[in-house]
Amino acid sequence: MKVSREQMAENRRRILDAASVLFRDRGFDAVSVAEVMKVAGLTHGGFYGHFGSKDDLVAQTLVHALAVDAGGNGDFNHYLRTYLSPRHRDNPAAGCPVAGLAAAIRHQTPAARAAMTEGLRSQIARIETALPEAPPADRRQAAIGSWAAMIGAVILARAIDDPALSDEILEQTRAWIEAGIEEGAAL
Repeated sequence: MKVSREQMAENRRRILDAASVLFRDRGFDAVSVAEVMKVAGLTHGGFYGHFGSKDDLVAQTLVHALAVDAGGNGDFNHYLRTYLSPRHRDNPAAGCPVAGLAAAIRHQTPAARAAMTEGLRSQIARIETALPEAPPADRRQAAIGSWAAMIGAVILARAIDDPALSDEILEQTRAWIEAGIEEGAAL
């Protein structure tokens, strides 16, 4: 049975959405192709009509997840509060693909690492444009530092078993970034 071009595109999107959730929740190695296809509601046999290998799926999922995650209204303070929140910390499958997958990327293919690189470049540029007016070099430094601190805070807050310390990591990182941004705006 021939599948329309539109249906192929829809099936591919479903596979990428399913893989994105599963990979963020459990990591690349703990998820099988068969599991991704099952969650996508498709048969395992259809996988190779969309991807050449699991490595290809990983790389394409990163491109997809980072593009989907790129949304936002340009309000950095809102993004900061949302990102460094217990809700984001407690929902890795629906959260930031960078915080969920960055540590595992070093073991992936060059294509997967390139996808992560482009996603990071895009996010840094988005943060840079959303920050208060300051000299360009200062905005870039603040964007890189803020983004790195945000990712690190979420990773650390997810890694520990002390809820109070986990909340404190999120709160203190948010306060530290906000203080730095306000200080930079006074330049």
